[in-house]
Amino acid sequence: MSGAVPPGAPGLDPRWTSSAKSGVGTSGSPSSRLWFAVSHGILNEVYYPRIDLACLRDLGLLVTATDYFSEEKRDADPALAMTEDGVPIFRLVNTARDGRYRISKTILADPFRESVLQDIRFEALHGEWSDYAVHVLLAPHLVNRGSGNTAWIDDYKGYGLLHASGTNGVSLALAASVPWLARSAGFVGTSDGWQTLRRGEGVNTDYDRAENGNVALTGTLDLSAAGHVLLSLGLGLKPEEAAFNAIASLQQGTASAIGEVGRIWRGWHAGLERLDDLGETERTSYRTSAAVLAVHRTGAFTGGAIASLSTPWGFNKGDDDLGGYHLVWPRDLVETAGGFLAAGSTADALGILDYLAAIQEGDGHWAQNNWIDGHAYWDGIQMDETAFPILLYDMLRRAGAFADGNDERYFPMLQKAASFVVRQGPVTDEDRWEEDAGYSPFTLAVEIAALLAAADAMDASGRPETATYLRETADGWHAELDDWTFASGTDLAAKLGIAGYYVRIGPGDNPDGAALGSVVPIKNRSPQQAALSAQMLLSPDALALVRFGLRSADDPRMVGTVKAIDDLLRRDLPDGPYWYRYNNDGYGEHEDGSAFDGTGVGRLWPLLTGERAHFELAAGRPDEARRLLKALEASAGPGGLLPEQIWDGEDLPDRELFFGGPTGSAMPLVWAHGEHIKLLRSLRDGKVFDTPPQTVERYLEQGVVSNRRFWRINHQRRTIRAGQVLRIELLEPSAVRWSFDGWAGTSETATADTGLALYYVDIPAETLPAGTEIRFRIAQIGGPWQDPDFGVTVMG
Repeated sequence: MSGAVPPGAPGLDPRWTSSAKSGVGTSGSPSSRLWFAVSHGILNEVYYPRIDLACLRDLGLLVTATDYFSEEKRDADPALAMTEDGVPIFRLVNTARDGRYRISKTILADPFRESVLQDIRFEALHGEWSDYAVHVLLAPHLVNRGSGNTAWIDDYKGYGLLHASGTNGVSLALAASVPWLARSAGFVGTSDGWQTLRRGEGVNTDYDRAENGNVALTGTLDLSAAGHVLLSLGLGLKPEEAAFNAIASLQQGTASAIGEVGRIWRGWHAGLERLDDLGETERTSYRTSAAVLAVHRTGAFTGGAIASLSTPWGFNKGDDDLGGYHLVWPRDLVETAGGFLAAGSTADALGILDYLAAIQEGDGHWAQNNWIDGHAYWDGIQMDETAFPILLYDMLRRAGAFADGNDERYFPMLQKAASFVVRQGPVTDEDRWEEDAGYSPFTLAVEIAALLAAADAMDASGRPETATYLRETADGWHAELDDWTFASGTDLAAKLGIAGYYVRIGPGDNPDGAALGSVVPIKNRSPQQAALSAQMLLSPDALALVRFGLRSADDPRMVGTVKAIDDLLRRDLPDGPYWYRYNNDGYGEHEDGSAFDGTGVGRLWPLLTGERAHFELAAGRPDEARRLLKALEASAGPGGLLPEQIWDGEDLPDRELFFGGPTGSAMPLVWAHGEHIKLLRSLRDGKVFDTPPQTVERYLEQGVVSNRRFWRINHQRRTIRAGQVLRIELLEPSAVRWSFDGWAGTSETATADTGLALYYVDIPAETLPAGTEIRFRIAQIGGPWQDPDFGVTVMG
């Protein structure tokens, strides 16, 4: 075909689409490498050939008549449901707000090839169906880019197709079961079909190719056959492959695809624990949460799972945000694995452990996040993300997931991870919200629990000396938790009548304590709001001290912390209580509802309601935990998907923000669905599902208290208390010479090898009186004594 070049190249700056999904799906078949999302009543975002590679912005319908233009995603009210609970086949009914038409559709992924099928019926509610024209509007964003795409009109094997390719050749093709009355390709914002139809110009068939830009395709459907059409969107590594998939799926139809997808998903659900009767099903269900977890699995990269099939505030994001949330965060991944394990899908949880073992970095840590092939996207260091995989291994071990001796292959992974934790911890470069460095109660809880779990693995692998060292390190860090993170004597504590509380994060630049009067930078806020005293910065993160077995729920320090958290961070909505991540949080829409753009105002997180429910269960209050379960489930949006955040202000209909409804952040948040499943399992079992037994036994039952305090080059403490042992930890085999009397007398010894690329000497300072200064010097084995010497003072 040859026609006019559409004007307006290269089109408007590309943008993604709404992150507030109402459905996410995949066929579950190994024959298909395709995932999709539904929002605003239409197909939006299709991922191929990997779950982290988005290839479509959206595909919806336009309806025109004489002096009439309507777009279903903007001008119709959608109703959506799975055709069967937990099976990602979606039935949508979109009714025009002006009452003129209704569009019904069934959407599913073809289990036999890489295609999305849409069985669509158009009904005229005012006038005759022949009064209307119905057009497809397709916006390709191939391989995470809205720019650099080429769209064209083509006839292939006797089928009229809408085609598009990206810069790397990945292509899509749209076929229809009815003839096209008109087709066009144009540049978004000027010559695309939305613009020409809106201007009353119709579909410009002269525009048959738009190259290298932000492009869109439009096709007018011949609906003379009772208003019914089957659309087949095929994806492929080249145009011909995409065309084949589209045509083959179209010829096959929907009956066999629906039957096979149902069989696959019903079979998977049949192997799960029976937790259906524990939650409320009006807003979301156990099977919905289980399906959300399973949909986000990564196919060929066995065991991988992304955080969400969405880009938060995508309508405000362009090609400079390639990853969105369709990336792997090790923390989210372990939380997902916990959801699988709680649901009884041990194989899925074990697959995640295998995946983590394969993408571990050489020094033992895991990247902040990564593409599913293991390539790092962001490179921050979050210590909980290195500790969590150790806890996943331990959960699987306790669940009997390993055949005799089969867990030995994970010992190198565990050893490297434990080595990184002891060498780099306890301070984290970023907390779990990826923002601040320091002593985070959440991170510390995960680190300490992981060190004890790793110690058990080292014992099992015949390394008792390494196991002993790991337990001693965990004990030492546990003993300093309050010095690092507990604030007392503050105005807030006085107001609430409590002794103190655990803070969100203690600054990490003081090895003798967190200096809680110091200022913590607040990310995502304006310069005027970008800092707060550490002792006045709180977060529900501190509940992790109970979740991971370091404190009992009735410990007065925890009781006071909960009171302080609720005073600053709790918000009671009609559906129940929800919590903010921390005071002065800036990750959310602005006050006027405009999208988060690097600054904003943090909103309520339903995930934290689930975490609070686990705390209430640990405190022996199951009825309150069940009430919070209902609140968590009530936060679900259309389709039963749990959002990352919910709106806490007045309704802003123009921005699609409604009190208690999802914001423009991610929906679904897979982590939240994992928490939902774990809460259902915890309520059934009468105890918190993922609390490690090692910490409970060691600190809550045995009451182990350590008198050992560590010093290292990157953690040069200046003091210890009387009765404490000073442990010098070094990265190379060394000798340490020390004196208690200003070098008049000295002792010297070589470091012991921990087996973790860390070496130590214990200086027996426990009998020294207060005021003694311990001086010591270090020499690598075979090398000279280094200057200067170091000093640590014994305090009373």
